[in-house]
Amino acid sequence: MKSLICNFKNHRGLMGLTVLMAGLFTPSLAMAADELSAGDTAWMITATVLVLFMTIPGLSLFYAGMVRSKNVLSVMMQCFAITALMTIVWVLFAYSLAFGDGGSMNGFWGGFDNAFLANMTADSLSGTIPESVFMTFQMTFAIITPALIVGAFAERMKFSAILIFMAFWVTFVYAPICHWVWGGGWLGSKFAILDFAGGTVVHINAGVAGLVACLVLGKRKGYPTTAMPPHNLTLTLIGAAMLWVGWFGFNAGSELAANGTAGMAMAVTQIATAMAALTWMFAEWMTHGKPSALGLASGAVAGLVAITPACGSVGPMGAMVIGLASGFLCFKAASTLKRKLGYDDALDVFGVHAVGGIVGALLTGVFSATTLGVFSGQGLADGVSSIGGQVFNQSVAVIVTIVYCGVMSFIILKVIDAVIGLRVSEEEETEGLDLASHGERGYIL
Repeated sequence: MKSLICNFKNHRGLMGLTVLMAGLFTPSLAMAADELSAGDTAWMITATVLVLFMTIPGLSLFYAGMVRSKNVLSVMMQCFAITALMTIVWVLFAYSLAFGDGGSMNGFWGGFDNAFLANMTADSLSGTIPESVFMTFQMTFAIITPALIVGAFAERMKFSAILIFMAFWVTFVYAPICHWVWGGGWLGSKFAILDFAGGTVVHINAGVAGLVACLVLGKRKGYPTTAMPPHNLTLTLIGAAMLWVGWFGFNAGSELAANGTAGMAMAVTQIATAMAALTWMFAEWMTHGKPSALGLASGAVAGLVAITPACGSVGPMGAMVIGLASGFLCFKAASTLKRKLGYDDALDVFGVHAVGGIVGALLTGVFSATTLGVFSGQGLADGVSSIGGQVFNQSVAVIVTIVYCGVMSFIILKVIDAVIGLRVSEEEETEGLDLASHGERGYIL
């Protein structure tokens, strides 16, 4: 029984409930749930590699091409260093906070029982895969989420401040929200939200933190009067392509098994991404007279973001609508909204990830209804009887994530600013962070 409950807490959404109930009423299924599956394990090792591939090199190249040439190395360095730092933080305590058993406080945090991976052995299982694989798969999510934030404050934050902020942010923001949604916490258990692969945990979380960071830091020197075009869109397109490919591990891997749900998650991911890419491209074409490579790449990422929470419960037509909505709304947020409000989100982290995550999270509640093309075996969350009820639950998760992440990110940033300062000097910003922060150049021509 204990192993079944642990499996339920570690497994996402309705599938965890399915396994738990099957184990309670069918002993033979309970036994099978604790047996290692070579097929599931092989797929999850592959998915884990794909998600890590999304950060290094995918996101690193995607961001590097969009900054000015004097900062290309710094943004890649930040993504690479975050990958290393988050690995250690996750192993030491963040994995326990996110997926541990917090006892009487389990609704809010996972506790420290699994700190230093104290209870994990080579034989430990999480469902049908080794716990070591589950832990590492979840680690790659904890790596890419803070790395996404980098794009919002690109070209102006101290490297030391970035490392400190990310360590505290994953501890006090990412790990708790991850536990609330996926680790048996109150959002998943009380509100029955559907977030298959991270609309709230990853994208709204990162997008809101990015917006807060760029507001606290202030605008780049010369923004918006000085032109700051991407210096190498070839790198950006290569990075976007890597993100698209790696995202199949992100979404289909979140089923934690090689089965039909994972296959459908892969299919709807491709469909939504393609629709969003075309939508952004045509919207830009009609607005500005020409389709751009940056717009096409940004649209693809917007579609990937929006389908992330929905990919375990929507069908192909639902995915197409989600792609259409995210492509258009993220285009408007990254262009019109940013210009009107005047914030300097350098690489449109809020416009793509927060807005795309919100669109995806809310539309998950609509297109998970069985009457709207959902595939067999899923549907609205257990105990939810209507689209309105599911959308309400999704809205609660969105609002909680925005408020909690926004407030905690602000507090962490202000404390760091008071202690060591957040922003580089004007001279260092003018020189570029490649030389000012690292003493190296991205290009020697």
